[in-house]
Amino acid sequence: MNAQELLHALKEIFIDEVYKVQLSPAPTIIDCGANIGLSIVYFKRLFPDANIIAFEPDRTNFELLQQNMSSFHINDVKLEQKAVWKENAMISFVNEGSMSSRIEQTSSSNDRVTAIKLKDYLDRKIDFLKIDIEGAEFEVLKDIESNLNLVQNMFFEYHGNFNQNNELVEILDIINRAGFSFYIKEASSVYNHPFVFFESQTKKQYDIQLNIFCFRAE
Repeated sequence: MNAQELLHALKEIFIDEVYKVQLSPAPTIIDCGANIGLSIVYFKRLFPDANIIAFEPDRTNFELLQQNMSSFHINDVKLEQKAVWKENAMISFVNEGSMSSRIEQTSSSNDRVTAIKLKDYLDRKIDFLKIDIEGAEFEVLKDIESNLNLVQNMFFEYHGNFNQNNELVEILDIINRAGFSFYIKEASSVYNHPFVFFESQTKKQYDIQLNIFCFRAE
């Protein structure tokens, strides 16, 4: 994580409080894409007795995650150096030591990491499910749809390109069928003038980055 990414994460989590939520005193939280652990520090400040399991496959990020848990004296969180996916497997992964580390199945030159099937962990009530897995959210959400009735609140960051708009539409259908109300905000303003995005000379990794908040309205 570079300095710009760190400042962005600190502002998003601790100033803007993107994960602010009202839960029971000892909630069950699954953090997919925990990065260096800032989200866990935030959750533990809100809910000291929270039961948290966190997944982070990037080896550099995971080492920092462990160090941060030690620095903040958080020793009751289960940390897994694994990717979240739709099956239990060894998969190709881009280790960048940043917020952009991701599953990448189109190249054989990347590292291999252990992936877990998230659906296997949704076997009981989950108070908060956070998914920030850099483009793998579509496949994972399709796989866990039948278990989303066990999830009370869900936050995920959507990463996609214009040729994947059909996937975004399907994702919204999935969360709607699961009974969630949802609210959408830009996670990153990729194009200031979307009608003329094609004039940009800089190739973007993603055309669309959204924060999608899913909750069960009373």
